[in-house]
Amino acid sequence: MRYFNIAGPCNMESHYMIEASSRLKGIERLIAMAQYFVIHAARQSGKTTYLLDLTTKLNDEGKYYALYCSLETLQGIGDIKEGIPLIIKCIKDALCANEIPNHEIFAQNADYENFTGVLNNELKIYCKRLDKPLVLFFDEADCLSDSTLISFLRQLREGYVTRQLTPFVHSIALVGMRNIRDYKAKVRPNSDTLGSASPFNIVTEVLTLKNFTREEVESLYKQHTDETGQIFENDAIDFIYKQTQGQPWLVNAIVREIIVNTLQFDYTKPVTAKLAEEAIQTIILRRDTHIDSLLERLKEERVRRIIEPLVMGGNQPIDRLSDDYQYVCDLGLITKGERIMPSNPIYGEVIARYLSLNYQNDFGTEEKLSQTSRYIHDNQIDMSMLMCDFQQFWRENSDIWRMKYQYQEAAPHLILMAFLQRIINGGGQIFREMAAGTGRTDICLVFEGKKYPVELKIRRGDKSLQDGLRQTAEYMDTYGCNEGWLALFDQRPEIDWNDKIYIKKETINDKTIHIIGL
Repeated sequence: MRYFNIAGPCNMESHYMIEASSRLKGIERLIAMAQYFVIHAARQSGKTTYLLDLTTKLNDEGKYYALYCSLETLQGIGDIKEGIPLIIKCIKDALCANEIPNHEIFAQNADYENFTGVLNNELKIYCKRLDKPLVLFFDEADCLSDSTLISFLRQLREGYVTRQLTPFVHSIALVGMRNIRDYKAKVRPNSDTLGSASPFNIVTEVLTLKNFTREEVESLYKQHTDETGQIFENDAIDFIYKQTQGQPWLVNAIVREIIVNTLQFDYTKPVTAKLAEEAIQTIILRRDTHIDSLLERLKEERVRRIIEPLVMGGNQPIDRLSDDYQYVCDLGLITKGERIMPSNPIYGEVIARYLSLNYQNDFGTEEKLSQTSRYIHDNQIDMSMLMCDFQQFWRENSDIWRMKYQYQEAAPHLILMAFLQRIINGGGQIFREMAAGTGRTDICLVFEGKKYPVELKIRRGDKSLQDGLRQTAEYMDTYGCNEGWLALFDQRPEIDWNDKIYIKKETINDKTIHIIGL
């Protein structure tokens, strides 16, 4: 019986899957035109599955010799003297494994003293002996770095520009998470650089693998229904698509968690939105490998420069042409839409929880703040007590706590998020909306069916208060609430603590907004 795969490439015999060719069109046309090109997409989005399928298809059709070659083992090997021979070995191993004709002669007498030309020379010698054009897919090409990367690209370029005189690889794809423009960021400042443009400027197109559409998610799940009879409720499919935005690993992981662990293969029970919601929480808390790899990226300084304004809702514009922005997009962490925001709500929750986790754990040393039950009365959250306690904590500890961790500008938001998360961990939910350029971050606590919308905003001038009141009222409308809270972190240096700390009420269109000065 087939299953939902969350580890390694998929195949039709063992796994439910949507053919990646539907999400990445035009590759065979590029190959026919003898082009060199780039395919990039976030990790675990189906790249390797697609490459393996395409390699098999091209070999079966018989017009080319197609070869899939992973360079993953070269991660961190930047020395050309070690890197180039290892690349040649990867190619040779792949040729042998796929029994491509004349594989035994490849690099048979390679001159490894000629590090800057040996790869080019050996590919020329080998292609000259083939009776059909060679197509090469270099997977995980963005693992290469430093002089290994520079030499690899330059030798391929040399083969490309002289291939009318000497046979060379017919078509090459560099495949990985990163766009070709980001390869130059992997060269150390004190080494040879790739310059303003890559020596691989022979690339004709850069393609990316799209996420599943809502229709493809439904089609994927229908394969399971057809084989087992298990029903997916429409609300469940809608909810999963909204939460994942079609990210392939998440789409598979959520239903696998439901079917395998929650329902334990009881196919008579339907997959519901409630079960999907529980599965998402489990996956986030368990920090599966996919989630963990994203969290590791948040430690990178170039990622922080993009994610921190997103957490704060900052109004400072982010340069969409910068390498940092492109890099974080390529990682799949943010969207490329009109607003810069997490690429799906699950990633948004993962980012917020991870960045606030250290603060949340440290609340355990603060006796009052660690007693979350003191804020629950008659199945309701006592927001007045909660905010008063947080005000006192912020006044006494903000200067020390905001310097503790990497995301210092976002510390006010993250510390309050951590405090609210501890309350919700006792039961309930927390929903967050983060997007750069909005000037605020929206949070809604849901406890025993009641909603508590909270707006987080930095106050830098008098206009911040009026904007915050308007934005809070608008946010309350989305949840149908008549009561909300505006947490206003005053960053004006001339204002002392006695003027920063206050609680006021404002009424706007019959809505009560509690202004929490911080």
